[in-house]
Amino acid sequence: MNKPATKRTRVPVHGVLLLDKPVGLSSNDALIKAKRMLNAQKAGHTGTLDPFATGLLPLCFGEATKFSQDLLEADKTYRTVVHLGVSTTTGDTEGEVLENRPVNCTAADIEQVLQHFRGPIQQVPPMYSALKRDGKPLYEYARAGVTLEREARNVTIHRLEFVSYEAPMLTLDVCCSKGTYIRVLGEDIGKALGCGAHLQALRRTQVGHLVLQQSLTLETLQDVEEAQRSALLAPVDALLSSFERLDLRDDLAKRFLQGQRLALVKEGVALPATPGRVRVYRASDGALLGSAQWLEYGLLAPERLIAVQ
Repeated sequence: MNKPATKRTRVPVHGVLLLDKPVGLSSNDALIKAKRMLNAQKAGHTGTLDPFATGLLPLCFGEATKFSQDLLEADKTYRTVVHLGVSTTTGDTEGEVLENRPVNCTAADIEQVLQHFRGPIQQVPPMYSALKRDGKPLYEYARAGVTLEREARNVTIHRLEFVSYEAPMLTLDVCCSKGTYIRVLGEDIGKALGCGAHLQALRRTQVGHLVLQQSLTLETLQDVEEAQRSALLAPVDALLSSFERLDLRDDLAKRFLQGQRLALVKEGVALPATPGRVRVYRASDGALLGSAQWLEYGLLAPERLIAVQ
């Protein structure tokens, strides 16, 4: 009689894996694979990439999961190839072709159209999306042949750059606010050009201040000895590096970790110049304590706390 397989004991792993997600893998599948390779107890991703898309997918482990919401809110940057003249059911290569139309536009025509998509715009979320209606994702309705009314949402295209055009393929760089669908942007540009379009390729190059050049692949992670894999993770505070730093001496650090608001004006602490979010450390050993709001009148209000010794 065969003995049942021994279940591995997951271990605490803390940090951020900057993953270069491959094509064909969902964000959740990528997370599961990385979590298994790291044998980690707790993990989460910071917003999904469609299976057909590639590029930067920050994965949070352990204490880093407390700050994943910050990346959900962050601006994103992409390079995309828009296939003009062909519309699909999903707005990308995974859907069925709906229509083929001739492409007669010039680079000058495209640049003129792009001007209308820079800055604040409205987008209607696609049916093939994870947005929920009555507890069910829209893509489930779409697969059943049901189309629901969707309200347009306000998003911002911070940067929309014409990279190259070899008809019918148009390459663009896009920096946008949270909630922007690049598939919809590509479709809308195609409609404005009078020929329709879908995304041929999509690669995310930046999330907030994190960049693709810092990332690694699942294959790279797999090739490293298991005991050494966690060393490839960025530290938890990689998610907070855009915030000002504030260091507390031990007695203040202890009170901060108890969730107390601290009046710091007369404590001899180097203080931020303006109110806003800060990352807080213990001065004696440099341990990250968490994030906080630096308020008027010299008050420090704890926000998200790290479990530190």
